[in-house]
Amino acid sequence: MPEQLPILYRDEHIVVIDKPANLLVHRSEIDRHETRFAIQLLRDQIGQKVWPAHRLDRGTSGVLLFGLSPEIASVLGRQFADGSVAKRYLAVVRGHPPASGSIAHPLTRQRDDYEFQGERSSQEAQAALTHYRRLATIELPVAVDRYPSSRYALLELTPVTGRKHQLRRHLKHIAHPIIGDATYGKGRHNRYFAEAFGCHRLLLACTRLAFRHPVDAREIVIDAAPDGEFAALFERFGWPAAQ
Repeated sequence: MPEQLPILYRDEHIVVIDKPANLLVHRSEIDRHETRFAIQLLRDQIGQKVWPAHRLDRGTSGVLLFGLSPEIASVLGRQFADGSVAKRYLAVVRGHPPASGSIAHPLTRQRDDYEFQGERSSQEAQAALTHYRRLATIELPVAVDRYPSSRYALLELTPVTGRKHQLRRHLKHIAHPIIGDATYGKGRHNRYFAEAFGCHRLLLACTRLAFRHPVDAREIVIDAAPDGEFAALFERFGWPAAQ
């Protein structure tokens, strides 16, 4: 039986899925060997073409929104571009950050290999803002790094802007990188989670999107709690279940 993606909402204009971790949204020059893409899987599953309104990194799981026509996807994309979509993420990070805070750190623009870079393409850093709130912590009696014990925290992340890899880069910037992040994280901690907890994924999930319906403008709120390896950590660490 063909792979089935979890559908969280669907009508004649849009469809929302809970994207599994390690699934590309669309074909990428960087991952030419990959044959599984959310666009293709969802198209085959529902029997019609879909157009993504935004992106999630390959390793990030959670709420992913598609339009069922290019026009609808464009309307939704403008909501993301103008900052009117409310987004909530959960992440497990190294260390114990403050109870809450904001990360206002400009990020240089990162382009995909296939993007055109003309003379007017700016290389200047763009303003980027992320709010965070600490939900739970744990200290394990294991010397993963140079300390005799290792601290980790569960964070709620609310990005105000939508720069590429913003959450991962911002958490690295404040020295609390996301566990499982092979690019911006700490290899020792990533390996520890893989070996000790069987967790081989990026511990970042989009758990809520709130947006206006592109046709009738009613507010739609879609939630998706982490599952699988991510969810298993909540029970293992005694953390409250993700909402």
